[in-house]
Amino acid sequence: MTGTAEDLKPGSEKDQLRHGVLNLFDSAIMGVAGSAPAYSIAATTTALFGAVLYGGAAALLYCGFFMFGIVFAFNYLSKNDQHAGAAYSWVRRALHPILGYLSGWAVVVSALIFMVIATFPAGSSVLSLFSTSAASNKDLITIFGTVFFLLMVGAVASGVTVTVKVQIIMSCVEVFLLLLFAALAIFHAHHVTNFSWHWFSFSIFHAHGSSGFVAGALLATFYFWGWDVTANLNEETKDAHKTSGMGGFLGALIVFLLFEVFTVSANMVLTSAQMTNPNNAADILQVLGQAVWHGTGGKLIVAAVLLSTVATLETTLIQVTRTLFTMGRDRTLPAALGRTHPVRQTPLVATLAVTVLSVLLFIGSQYVGSIATIMTDGFNAIGLQICIYYGLAGVSVVILYRRQLFKSVSNFIFMGLWPLLGAFFMAYIFIKVIPGLNGTTLAVGLGAMALGFIPMAYYWFKGSPYFEIPSKLDREAQLAEIAQMEQNL
Repeated sequence: MTGTAEDLKPGSEKDQLRHGVLNLFDSAIMGVAGSAPAYSIAATTTALFGAVLYGGAAALLYCGFFMFGIVFAFNYLSKNDQHAGAAYSWVRRALHPILGYLSGWAVVVSALIFMVIATFPAGSSVLSLFSTSAASNKDLITIFGTVFFLLMVGAVASGVTVTVKVQIIMSCVEVFLLLLFAALAIFHAHHVTNFSWHWFSFSIFHAHGSSGFVAGALLATFYFWGWDVTANLNEETKDAHKTSGMGGFLGALIVFLLFEVFTVSANMVLTSAQMTNPNNAADILQVLGQAVWHGTGGKLIVAAVLLSTVATLETTLIQVTRTLFTMGRDRTLPAALGRTHPVRQTPLVATLAVTVLSVLLFIGSQYVGSIATIMTDGFNAIGLQICIYYGLAGVSVVILYRRQLFKSVSNFIFMGLWPLLGAFFMAYIFIKVIPGLNGTTLAVGLGAMALGFIPMAYYWFKGSPYFEIPSKLDREAQLAEIAQMEQNL
């Protein structure tokens, strides 16, 4: 094979991302925007209720515990390698180039699928402001969603600094509106169901068996997904070895609390019929808003969903375009993907490629089935792909930091035990959930992953240096680098 590991370093190519423009506050905002609390609640609540009924809060709690193991893994991996490819780079260094490539591919295909299902709540929410019936019309949702998505592409293409400034405004307004309606729901005069601490107990899954918990945990994984966009912004972040990991942690913590509050709120103020109505699959927050503040006031929460959808489309575009950019830069996908705009320093070709593919997939999806079916299958398919690259990252941090694990109690917990538990949990969910998934979900979730072997084999045989397995000397030097880094922190 031609080339060396040095060719994989971010600074070795002419086309560059804009360095050092994001601070900790920016990174934390991007972490919140990436998980998109209002969007996730609006789009996934009915699916979660359908899987575990009133066990949604428990599914989010237990999945959240293990998810923070992956958050800590990303934190420490970012300290050692500030790479826009994130897991795509880290897993290669720690485990194997094939697993690293599949980690990057999982980010790409999950993002493309998400572009489809994210636009449904956007189109539905806009239409719900004018007509309830129009909000469930798939043709109208497709048209409005496509226009909405193209506007988001324009915002992302304008540059990361512009994107972050917009995200700060949108996310602050979104969180304020969510807190407002959470308070209205919790202190509402007429609750359909009284609050119960049992909703947080693992025993609530007994009625569903282990399959119910696994189905709920897979959806909960999708809820949390997105905070790791902070890692894909590594090359554009100030003091990235400290900032991006902490930004991801803060973002994950904020959305975890919001998810729990709103899951409990929905249990209290919405009937089971409302929660299971397929017509509410894309705009359950609109239903909740009317339940606690009937009339025009209740429609304010639609603004939170729209802002959240804008935010998560932007951060997902950032995540997938940065991943494609690094794969093009490493010659593991067409080299043109590694080109940036000469002035704005954004991944120009990668952005155009994602735009075209996303619009085609979104328009084509209207012929697959109902909105509720598309969204549920999409959530589950993405959940499988998330399990793959999150799980591999959790194992990678343990391998890379193995000489540091027993130097302190905190190292053992946050570098080793917790990330490893997170990785095992992702593997457990992945294995247990597959028998219960339908053919469409498996074809989209695993079939899309299998497609990654085609470009991987092609570029491996072409001699991309990415696929060279690091020598023993390289690994020793890497471990020494990590040890020195730990001493300096």
